[in-house]
Formats: sequence, C-alpha cells, structure tokens
Amino acid sequence: MIALGKKGLTRRHFIVTASALFSPPVAGPLLADTWPSEAQKSAWDAEVTPPFFDLETSNPWGLDPRFLPQRVVARAGLVPGNIHVDAIARYLYHIEDGGTAMRYGVAIARGNLYEPGTYTIRRKVRWPHWTPTRSMIERDPELYADVEDGMEPGPENPLGSRALYLYVGERDTYLRIHGSPEPRSIGGRASSGCVRMVNAHMIALYPLVETGVTAYLHPPEDYVSAQS
Repeated sequence: MIALGKKGLTRRHFIVTASALFSPPVAGPLLADTWPSEAQKSAWDAEVTPPFFDLETSNPWGLDPRFLPQRVVARAGLVPGNIHVDAIARYLYHIEDGGTAMRYGVAIARGNLYEPGTYTIRRKVRWPHWTPTRSMIERDPELYADVEDGMEPGPENPLGSRALYLYVGERDTYLRIHGSPEPRSIGGRASSGCVRMVNAHMIALYPLVETGVTAYLHPPEDYVSAQS
C-alpha cells in the first residue's frame, strides 16, 4: 500500500482482476446554437459501432485484447455505480451490484495533464459539442487555431459519442470521461486531461452511469514515483 499525494488518495489494488482472484481538460458549451436530432445521433451511433457488435469480443480497432471490456470481481467495499480509473493499468471500472465491475480500457492524459482526484459526475451528454479550453489554446495555439470557437458534435469531435462531466462540488473541472475518434490511443497517454474510451464502449457504459455518482481518478505511475 502506498500513500499518495496531497489529494488524500491511497494507491491500492482496488480491483481484484480475473488473473488474481478470477484475479484535459476539454470543454463543451452548456448552451449551443444547434443540437443534432435524435435521428442524427442514432445514425452516428451506428457509424461508430461495428456490425454485429459484441461488447466483450468485437475488436476492429486492433486493441490489445486486455483493453476489451470484461466483467471482473471488484474489491470488497466499493460502492455500486461509482467509477474508478486505474491510471497505471489504463482501466476504467464501473462498479456493479453483487461484487462485480465492468472493466474498460482507456487512455489518460499525457505528461502532467492528468489530474488524480475525487470527482462527481454532474452532467452527461450524448454526442456533445466541444470547445478547447484557454489553457489548451495557449499551450498549442497552432493546433487549436481552427477550432478555438468550438466544434459541432459528430464522429470526428474529440469528445466522441458520449461525455461524462466531472465536477468538484459545483465547479466544472473541464475534465471528462468520453468517447474518442482515436481508438488506437487506448492504453496510452494521449489526451489534454480527460479519460478516453472507444466510442462504442462509451455508448455501452453511458446509460448505466447516473448523475451524482463519484469518479475516482487514481494516480499514474509518474505520480507514484514523485510522491511515494
């Protein structure tokens, strides 16, 4: 057990996986001039979901098989409905009733942009808009020059098919758990602060997550090295 950091998190093996026991911020406008119709959202869902899609076996993206969703045994005491992101293994766990969790592969933020902490999911959006934050524009002005006023929803939008908005109290952190048009980034460090998932996996997770639940973003390996 390693005590970590100023945010009061403790690094533990908080999930028992099958091998052991069975073993950025980015923003989206709250109000936008246009929103896609339900028909358009359904068409995009179909576009990013493989034919004959099976959550635990479909893999047209060429992911490492360990990043495919699977049900695992959860460590005792975790609260059903909550989310835990293991930044070291690059897994997101959605805790279920009955002592299990659904595990998904994720990508986390690059460099020091990942922000471990305890957050509340206060907002959910299906096919969200996206606007880069001021810090993103200042950090990479050329990269974001063409989209500094925002980007409409759709399969190429960086927030992908769904987004869960992370808050501290009533404050929007501009951190998200979201789908991504870059599935090959899963397992790596790629975003500007957020947690990325495969769009089709995010579509499956989204209806199961209620607003008001807690999301724990556990520290990554470099945070362990710096703080332990």
